[in-house]
Amino acid sequence: MPKSKYEAIYRDLKEKIENNEFACQSLLPSEHVLVQEYNCSRNTVRRAIAQLASDGYVQTLQGKGVRNIYRPVEQTAFTIGGIESFKESSARNHKWGVTKVLQFMELTADEKISERTGFPAGTELYYIQRLHYLDGRPLIINHNYFLKSAVPGLTPEIASDSIYEYLENHLHMTIVNSQRIMTVEKITQIDEKYLEMNVNDYNCVAVVSSHTYNSDGVMFEFTQSRHRPDYFRFQDNAVRKATQKAGIL
Repeated sequence: MPKSKYEAIYRDLKEKIENNEFACQSLLPSEHVLVQEYNCSRNTVRRAIAQLASDGYVQTLQGKGVRNIYRPVEQTAFTIGGIESFKESSARNHKWGVTKVLQFMELTADEKISERTGFPAGTELYYIQRLHYLDGRPLIINHNYFLKSAVPGLTPEIASDSIYEYLENHLHMTIVNSQRIMTVEKITQIDEKYLEMNVNDYNCVAVVSSHTYNSDGVMFEFTQSRHRPDYFRFQDNAVRKATQKAGIL
């Protein structure tokens, strides 16, 4: 099944849901209608719907159809479960996103960097410090470490646009999964300076640390994202797994 086909359907339905073309709690068009509308197979439609369900946008109801359960939030939501660039997150939230590169350098991981990032000591890396703005307000500061051998040709200009777009569209890398830890940490001088926070009002930031892997099983990125706590909300779609009851002898 062509990945681009189901992804295009997924993105189109997702945009329609977010734009309230399908009211919350209403049913999406039937599978038959979607097959005709997108000129595709039932399996392609089902895969797109399954992705929407996994992201928490819809719920499949046996014998009834697919219900829209998406509820927009007032604050910008950055998903924990999915992997998306800042550029993609900004577009999804209908915000004007701008990225400013504060530092861009090549370095070799020492023991301290190795302990922090998970890259072995001696690994050649790109270190990039970026400040992300939404609608003109600085809200995220990213500390990115990229495996140099996995991202040849990386430049500050690419970093100011979308690194993931460069990896996928130009280097044809397949980004597979990201292991993440979310913490709340004391504000640093860098946070206070660039995020324009008053330490008397907010003395902490939300921090998401990510180890990201490609389809070859290579960890090509470690990123620590530090977020202003007064604006961002993180959302995920939690699914309860069925438990297996112990048999009674």
